[in-house]
Amino acid sequence: LHRQMQAPLGNLVPADTDSGGERQTEARAGRAHFQPCKWPPEVQHPGMKWTEKQKRTYTGSTLPGEKKDTTSVPFPQSYSPEYVESGWYQWWEKEGFFTPEYHNKLPHAASRTFSLCIPPPNVTGTLHLGHALTVAIQDSLARWRRMLGCKVLWVPGCDHAGIATQSVVERRLLREHGKHRQDYGREEFLREVWKWKNEKGDEIYHQLRKLGASLDWSRACFTMDEGFSRAVTEAFVRLCDSGLIYRSEALVNWSCALGSAISDVEVEMKQLTGRTLLSVPGYEKRIEFGTMVTFAYPLEGVGEVSVSTTRPETILGDVAIAVHPEDPRYKDLHGRACRHPFTERLLPIIADALVDKELGTGAVKVTPAHDHTDFLLSQRHSLPHLTVIGGDGHMTSLCGQWLEGVRRFDARERVMEALMEKKMFRGRRDHPMSLPVCSRSGDVIEPLLRKQWFVRCGEMAGKAIQAVDDGELEIIPSFYTKTWRNWLSNISDWCISRQLWWAHFAILIKVCSEYLPRCKSPFSLDTDVLDTWFSSGLFPFAMLGWPRKTPDLAQFYPNTILETGSDLIFFWVARMVMLGTELTGQLPFKQVLLHSLVRDKHGRKMSKSLGNVIDPLDVISGVSLERLQEKVKEGNLDPRETTVAMEAQRKDFPKGIPECGADAMRFALCSHKIHGEDINLSVSQVLSCRHFCNKMWQTVKFTLGALENSGSPLGTTAEVQNQDPGLIDRWICSQLYSTVLQCERGFENYELHSVTSTLQSFWVHSLCDVYLVRECVKPVLAAGNGAEDGEVQRARQILFHCVSVSLALLSPFMPYLTEELWQRLQPHGGTADPSTSLCVQGYPQSSQLAHLHFPQEEAEFPLVQEVARVTRSLRAQCHMTRERPDCEFKSECCEKII
Repeated sequence: LHRQMQAPLGNLVPADTDSGGERQTEARAGRAHFQPCKWPPEVQHPGMKWTEKQKRTYTGSTLPGEKKDTTSVPFPQSYSPEYVESGWYQWWEKEGFFTPEYHNKLPHAASRTFSLCIPPPNVTGTLHLGHALTVAIQDSLARWRRMLGCKVLWVPGCDHAGIATQSVVERRLLREHGKHRQDYGREEFLREVWKWKNEKGDEIYHQLRKLGASLDWSRACFTMDEGFSRAVTEAFVRLCDSGLIYRSEALVNWSCALGSAISDVEVEMKQLTGRTLLSVPGYEKRIEFGTMVTFAYPLEGVGEVSVSTTRPETILGDVAIAVHPEDPRYKDLHGRACRHPFTERLLPIIADALVDKELGTGAVKVTPAHDHTDFLLSQRHSLPHLTVIGGDGHMTSLCGQWLEGVRRFDARERVMEALMEKKMFRGRRDHPMSLPVCSRSGDVIEPLLRKQWFVRCGEMAGKAIQAVDDGELEIIPSFYTKTWRNWLSNISDWCISRQLWWAHFAILIKVCSEYLPRCKSPFSLDTDVLDTWFSSGLFPFAMLGWPRKTPDLAQFYPNTILETGSDLIFFWVARMVMLGTELTGQLPFKQVLLHSLVRDKHGRKMSKSLGNVIDPLDVISGVSLERLQEKVKEGNLDPRETTVAMEAQRKDFPKGIPECGADAMRFALCSHKIHGEDINLSVSQVLSCRHFCNKMWQTVKFTLGALENSGSPLGTTAEVQNQDPGLIDRWICSQLYSTVLQCERGFENYELHSVTSTLQSFWVHSLCDVYLVRECVKPVLAAGNGAEDGEVQRARQILFHCVSVSLALLSPFMPYLTEELWQRLQPHGGTADPSTSLCVQGYPQSSQLAHLHFPQEEAEFPLVQEVARVTRSLRAQCHMTRERPDCEFKSECCEKII
């Protein structure tokens, strides 16, 4: 208590300092040198001030793949991410620590397996902070399970991303060479795409390694690899044989910019409150949406019927007028007909309850080939289908010479002018509406009638719902089960046809001959390719060698868990469950863990056009504003979007992004509550975690100094109880036990934010703020040889185990820093194999540390801390110092004491 009372306010040991003297010593030794950061000396962030830190580079003689030298290289004065993260990953990978085969070498090996797949990132570009969150969560779980002794398989991969990749490459070729894909031809264009893939795929794998992801690279797969393509072909044929895949003409979501159909989940509904001008691919001027036009159709005989529409360009495809059967305004018109003002065609007036009486005039034009509701009406009333807009977005020959070949939104204006000339125009007004937009191209969706491949989803969706209801599949957090049930209950058949060049059909042509003789369904080799989500839906079992019966498939399927963003629950998760259950007879995984989305500090969704998409490597290594802006210019944004993005960067990162390191970024990402609201991430939060990294560095530096002349090894934690520890020793040991217990509970419940909070609290508030304060442990460790030798050895032993166990607890989140510090600390313990890594050591478990639990001391010690806090406060208020220890209390101080 006396030591606690005497400790100066805010005096923490070790201090976060930097010494120029040690820099000179190390520079002379030739082991490490400094590099000044590229950004100015001070960067301001909300609530945080960043001062320039000098970069330290590891220059030891270690070759790539060899274990990093931590014995002969002096311990640097302060933490430097670049120094710490150098060399470790190559050694981990070369030693095979991340492969399930290494499991046999673990002394604590258990008979359990743990398998999962990384959501394969699109090969179109680089990873962003959303991907980094997924990697941080998955790697923390994989490393934790590996340290518990499980046989862990975490498979990396990339998705060919048909639409996205083809779009990116087409834009690049147009920008650099002024050519469209048709100018190249299919084969030459695909060679360009493969070049892009080889470049970007390697970049993504480099990012994953820099993030410290403990993936088994020997099993990496790409969705267009030969083995994976064979799995796609097998799945397609089997589903055809079972009648779940069929070919039919239907109205599909069509992107004229892509020249391809897209699925329902790739359509974003843009909410408009009224007249809005929007940019549409292929148009120089913005196009007007959010208005409703009213015009008249002359009745056959006498009179007219006014109809309202938001799409006057489709008037040439009208085949009927529809009214509600109970609308009194049109009761007398049932069965009559109108004359089309441009084609003289007779349009019957039909009555159907699908019509909304309150919308517009209550009478609607029916265009079955360009509207989903109208298509349903045509089926009910046997109406013809007239396609007046082609797949390229131009009007067809059915429109007549005056519109044929005109772009659809240019045709809109011509139709309006023609209606005015014929005196059929009756007005235009603002109209709130939902505008369907292609999430891939930004194009306005055009419903078109096309013959496509479809997957029947009803029965498979029912099984997916039942699996959750029966508890066979657990969705975490559980509130997503309602979303799961609602979406799958209303699912429509899935259009898997795409009209692209970069996709699986090119592979299918080469191998289909061996399948065609046994394929029961009619099989036509047309130009369609398969939806990217069809192949990625096979990932949990195709990555293990399916349809071949491989040892990996037998051992690791079903996967233990799927962890991914909540935005993929329909795109990917539901389809994996449906396809996996149908093709393998088993659910592809037992649990689904969904995390929130990462947004910028303003709460905005990450978007290249907003300039807020951050490369994780820029947070890890730091980057200047100039380089950030160069990256925007190198992208595929149009000039207007580039200007907006660069301006946003200047506001958010006026002086660039400082070097934070992979460990700080991973820890910051996992410190957020991932189940619930979206995560608003700022660089200042990552910087705060870098400061924690430096606190850990200084703590271990202090510890190594205290252990320097310790002599014999410090033994195990079991020996602590035999050393007759004092009150504060028992308290810190009990705090360590409680920390281990809380980490176990947090990991088991997938509450990683609870684990990171517990670990940071123990290290900073218990270990540094209390146990290591100057007047507590430091005098004991400084006692040297003499009467207090037993107390000194006990203090060293407890300090060593507190730090060593804490590093093991933090290892799943901070693999680089904990490895660096643990390797330097272990020679003093004398129990670990010097050739091994922390990442394959046993994870601390409460059952093994129960002897460190002192519940009475843990319950009573807060009173000691409170007395010390009040005493310090009074001492400060009464101006008592070392120079004036006996000054008289002022009257107000005496009153407070009383």
